[in-house]
Amino acid sequence: QVLLVESGGGLVQAGGSLRLSCAASGRAFSNYGMGWFRQAPGEQREFVAAVSRTDGSSTYYADSVKGRFTISRDNGKNEVYLRMNSLKPEDTAVYYCAATFRQVAVTPREYAYWGQGTQVTVSS
Repeated sequence: QVLLVESGGGLVQAGGSLRLSCAASGRAFSNYGMGWFRQAPGEQREFVAAVSRTDGSSTYYADSVKGRFTISRDNGKNEVYLRMNSLKPEDTAVYYCAATFRQVAVTPREYAYWGQGTQVTVSS
C-alpha cells in the first residue's frame, strides 16, 4: 500500500513556474514507477510525465509539456516532483501523482495508487 499526497499547486500567471511535490508513505518507494497526470473540467485524465523506478534514469513526457516540464524523484525522501516552466492557460487542471508496479507507464490504468490531486490554475 502506498499513500500519495501532492502539494505545490496554486494560481500562476502565464509564463510562470510551479513545482509540484508528491510525498509517498509506505515501504520500498524506489520499487514503484511514478507518474503525473492531470484532469481539466469535463476532460479525461491525461498523462503528463513519468519516471522509472529504482534510479529514475528514464523519463517520459506528453508532447504538450515536453521541454517545459521536468519530472524527478528523490528516493531518500520518498518524493517525486514535477517542475513546470513556461506555464500556459491550457495547463490548468487538477494534477495527480500516481504509483505503478511497472518499470514505467504512461496510461492511467497501469497505475495502482493515486493521490488526491492538487489544483493548478494558469491565468492569461
